[in-house]
Amino acid sequence: MALAFDEFGRPFIILREQEKKTRLRGLDAQKANIAAGKAVARILRTSLGPKGMDKMLQSPDGDVTITNDGATILEQMDVDNQIAKLMVELSRSQDYEIGDGTTGVVVMAGALLEQAEKLLERGIHPIRVAEGYEMASKIAFDHLERISQKFEFSADNIEPLVQTCMTTLSSKIVNRCKRALAEIAVKAVLAVADLERKDVNLDLIKVEGKVGGKLEDTELIYGIVVDKDMSHPQMPKRIEDAKIAILTCPFEPPKPKTKHKVDIDTVEKFQTLREQEQKYFDEMVQKCKDAGATLVICQWGFDDEANHLLMHRNLPAVRWVGGVELELIAIATGGRIVPRFEELSPEKLGKAGLVREKSFGTTKDRMLYIEQCANSRAVTIFIRGGNKMMVEETKRSLHDALCVARNLIRNNSIVYGGGSAEISCSIAVETAADRHPGVEQYAIRSFADALDAVPLALAENSGLPPIDTLTAVKAQQVKESNPHCGIDCNDVGTNDMKEQNVFETLIGKQQQILLATQVVKMILKIDDVISPAEY
Repeated sequence: MALAFDEFGRPFIILREQEKKTRLRGLDAQKANIAAGKAVARILRTSLGPKGMDKMLQSPDGDVTITNDGATILEQMDVDNQIAKLMVELSRSQDYEIGDGTTGVVVMAGALLEQAEKLLERGIHPIRVAEGYEMASKIAFDHLERISQKFEFSADNIEPLVQTCMTTLSSKIVNRCKRALAEIAVKAVLAVADLERKDVNLDLIKVEGKVGGKLEDTELIYGIVVDKDMSHPQMPKRIEDAKIAILTCPFEPPKPKTKHKVDIDTVEKFQTLREQEQKYFDEMVQKCKDAGATLVICQWGFDDEANHLLMHRNLPAVRWVGGVELELIAIATGGRIVPRFEELSPEKLGKAGLVREKSFGTTKDRMLYIEQCANSRAVTIFIRGGNKMMVEETKRSLHDALCVARNLIRNNSIVYGGGSAEISCSIAVETAADRHPGVEQYAIRSFADALDAVPLALAENSGLPPIDTLTAVKAQQVKESNPHCGIDCNDVGTNDMKEQNVFETLIGKQQQILLATQVVKMILKIDDVISPAEY
């Protein structure tokens, strides 16, 4: 360890408690780190592509998650190794930025590390490898720009968007209804999109799920769905042209903030107190009526008395609605959230064409649909599924599809999927390698080999012979100079991804290559790992 000797040859110690620390240096450190990174990538490799497998993860408290989404798998895996944590971060940042391609980015980083290991064994300095990778990623990045295509769509012609969302959904468990789900995702995004500013606020799309029914029953509601029912069973279940008062104050008698005691020693005093309370409730309900409200949505609870009064004055009400849902209701109906009864006025009410309560199956579950709103900029996707895991997984898949639609609205360039973009980049990087003198040339070639990992994994997962398939497609791309040839995962009979309608967003692919290269550079630059002792 860090031993130093003074002029009399006595050792003195520099690091604290060094006998307890473990330390890896030089090539050993790099190899250990690369092994950790490869191990994580190997886990995700099998869940890439339309024939990819799902992973089942059990959390410490016994919750089971079944998922195909790279970011979710790594989040739930609870890794301990530092380098493996970098891989988790990598897929998380892809998830935050793009929303799709979280598995591919980790597979890509794993392949780069594998190639780097071979170069390090040949005695090439890690920094030179990292620099070569950096050059190669720039070449690949620019090449993607060149092979990408612009994708024209409008609010009337949404077919291109739907096709791209279908590609995303085809690798998920929901791929039997991918057409329907892709259309739902695209319509939801277009409903809240600001096409002039090319911006989409995904917060306005609420994804609700309910166990029961079948996947095909999933629907898009131009309005809000709240998992609540009317506060009194006898209130009307259907209100047309509703004027909605959105309150954040409880229907309860005021409680004094300070510690006061009310002494009641006679029946009369009790009567007056009760009358006082009743008057108070009367005023509350009257204020709501005066403002012209036909439905009250409240964040807090009601007293039974208030509930009873609301029933008598036939003013339907919903209680215990969460804050986020209140905001969405306010956005959708164009109402204001009112904190005090005194501030209620007709212009602060939200308007909705139809509010109805809907019950499901034989269960007692009821939900409130608020539809035909004044401002339909908030929509709800309502998912049904056979069991809880299915609903959760569908939510995650739809999130990916929503993100893809949003990215296409922001930047409508696409590349073709099925590994075709990676193979094309690989060929471009391979040819560019000869132009670089010096050791970097090796690293650039290795980068080209690493790019082949994604199509290889696709072929492997689809049960095709991986190397034969890849070389055939690569030869075809070079011969016809057609960058759209990819791996035919679904056995359609054609390698041309343009005919198969398999698309990916350009920014998603570019982000994958950049992020993977950055992480690999970081891992390669570590040459000394000092870790505390194991207890």
